[in-house]
Amino acid sequence: PYYVSINQDLFLEASLHSPDPLLELFLHTCVASPSLHNSTTGVHTIIKDGCVKDPTYAVFYPPNRHTLRFKFSAFQSLRSNPAVYLQCQLVVCRAFDYSSRCYQGCVRRSKREASS
Repeated sequence: PYYVSINQDLFLEASLHSPDPLLELFLHTCVASPSLHNSTTGVHTIIKDGCVKDPTYAVFYPPNRHTLRFKFSAFQSLRSNPAVYLQCQLVVCRAFDYSSRCYQGCVRRSKREASS
């Protein structure tokens, strides 16, 4: 466990361990939840579909394509749980592949029209 106070900045780093220099990482989704096994109930969304949802989120310039660095501020859990679990989904892409998910960035899903 890592102990923090409310509003304290949390700094995170994710790394891909691969000898291939033409791979890169993209942070697709990142949520904090009160349960290790449930990432839908009572969650605090930091990133969803590559879109920033937490105003305290900030990204830092990485040393290479294999590394992501970001931060967000600790928040008060909805049910005042003593612990929260951070669950992030990362995408690995081929560098310079402009059709890849990494280069699409924030993808806002459009809502479908309800038929009559």
